Amino acid sequence: MGYIVFEVQKEGEKSRFNLVKQLEDAVVELVEAHENCLHYSSTIRSVGDAYQPGAELTDFRKLLDTEFEKVKASSSSSPQNHPLIHQFQHAVWNVHHAGETMPGEEQEDIVMTSTESNIKNLNCPLTGKPITELTEPVRSVDCKHIYEKNAILNFIKRGRVKCPVAACPKVLQAKTVICDPLLLFEIDEQRSLSRQTARTDVIEDFTQMEPREEASP
Repeated sequence: MGYIVFEVQKEGEKSRFNLVKQLEDAVVELVEAHENCLHYSSTIRSVGDAYQPGAELTDFRKLLDTEFEKVKASSSSSPQNHPLIHQFQHAVWNVHHAGETMPGEEQEDIVMTSTESNIKNLNCPLTGKPITELTEPVRSVDCKHIYEKNAILNFIKRGRVKCPVAACPKVLQAKTVICDPLLLFEIDEQRSLSRQTARTDVIEDFTQMEPREEASP
């Protein structure tokens, strides 16, 4: 993504502004399409689980549309707060301001972005590894929890099992535990946030060190 933004910056100022805006709109459209795909997937499973045929013919289009709106309304995700949008904005900023803090990117904003993303757990509940260190990360379409692929598939082989994250009631199936298109982007964003937080902690520890008292002559 950084390379694409860098190439755009070679254009004239007016063309550059238009191209960057078009790219940002495309990224937002991609995120919205991804979110809608997840909503439709949840809708189909929900209708399939609850459907009971009646005496009259069922209007499945109306049934699916109604359920889709319910699923979408219950979602707390927002495209503008998605890590991929955040990553794009950083790529644009870093072309001319590498190493500088982007306006509004204070530490509290970093924490807020992290909590508003689709990352629901920071460690695989089966291996204990941080999600940023997983070899093949996958995510449940139903509950959005993230796992190491081999560990969760072996876990599912036991039979009808619930998500291993404490208190999560969702039943897992191998076909609904996937590496969706944006998972790797989100993990990379989480990795960047972790590095920034670590640097901030080091700076705070350094500033809190008490100055040494000079020995009296």
